[in-house]
Amino acid sequence: MAESRPAELQHWLRRPDSATLPLQAVIAELRRVGKHFVDRELLEALARARAALPAGDGPLRRFLDTALDKHDGRFDNPSYLAIHDLPLPAGADPGRAAHRRDRLVMLLVADLLRFELDALDGASSLLPDMRPERRVVVKRCTLGLRALRPAMMRLGLDATDDLGDPIVTARLLSARALRAATGEEHRMLAVTMLTVATLHDEHLFVRVLQCYEATFSLVTVQLRAAIAAAGAGDAQRAARALRGAEKAMREARPLFSLVATMQPQAFLTFREYTDGASAIQSRSYKTMESLCRRPDAERLAGPGYDAAPEVRERILAGQTTVQDALAGLPEPAAEVREAMAAFERSVLAWRTTHFNLAVRTLGSKRGTGYTAGVPYLARLRDTPLFECPARRAA
Repeated sequence: MAESRPAELQHWLRRPDSATLPLQAVIAELRRVGKHFVDRELLEALARARAALPAGDGPLRRFLDTALDKHDGRFDNPSYLAIHDLPLPAGADPGRAAHRRDRLVMLLVADLLRFELDALDGASSLLPDMRPERRVVVKRCTLGLRALRPAMMRLGLDATDDLGDPIVTARLLSARALRAATGEEHRMLAVTMLTVATLHDEHLFVRVLQCYEATFSLVTVQLRAAIAAAGAGDAQRAARALRGAEKAMREARPLFSLVATMQPQAFLTFREYTDGASAIQSRSYKTMESLCRRPDAERLAGPGYDAAPEVRERILAGQTTVQDALAGLPEPAAEVREAMAAFERSVLAWRTTHFNLAVRTLGSKRGTGYTAGVPYLARLRDTPLFECPARRAA
């Protein structure tokens, strides 16, 4: 209700101006009610503030685009996850991309754990509905530490502490990771957490999906490095890049275990307000998949690539894939094919886990984004990532 808003925000609403926008107060209000339920007066004021911004895609415009996606009628998976404000891995250097992924995953998981612990302590009023029991928080801390520790250690932060209690250890390590964040990174964590409702578990859901976007983006960099190496006739470097891609997918496994701790009723409740933001719209996943080999015609014409038109355009324009680049390598390229097979196994295992989790949470209900839900995933889970020669190396 309007009277619950901070005085700072109430004052701004009387004369909305992008130059004086109280960002933290706006974020707090969006989180207090959930993006699906924001008062129209605030949305219209934010829209006027955005219209007054100079041309360009600056940080404030990006935030307002995220905040106003439902108001604008363009709510989708990238806007739900605030993809344009996540420092995702990119570029041609797999090493730098891996460092960037580690940094982002560390911060996202640390923020996830901080929120769980603040809620457990009664120190946060954010997302108060359907708070989990302590035993669930213990499990989330255990799984979160599995995802957090490798990233922290590679970044040079001490993650060796084990105080015997997952909650106590998670409290220590998440605080240590967040202390290492820059001011810009703290801002990133704030603007990339705008849930649609007020259910506790949506925080975990968003952060885990963002971590997967970071993983898929890293794998995309590694696949492009493998393509470049194969094109140059360097089988050893191509195999190394593919092994890096497999490692990234393997290390992301605890993330699905975290999602599996969501309370099914909480998920089914907040997903009613995420319609149109299906995970099949993930550009990073579609890019990763399409860089392995050109998708079959039926798959390319289906809803998955309908949801990522810019990825389909690159495919139709003839982008080079790993499968294409392999054709230029002399036979036998055993180490490359073995690395391809290992990577394919990891991705197929990821798809199977995704399918099993969807069965548990969705059952026979349709998916978000107007997909067929579990049947859609069932059709795709065994779709080969590469052509048969790579799989015969398994």
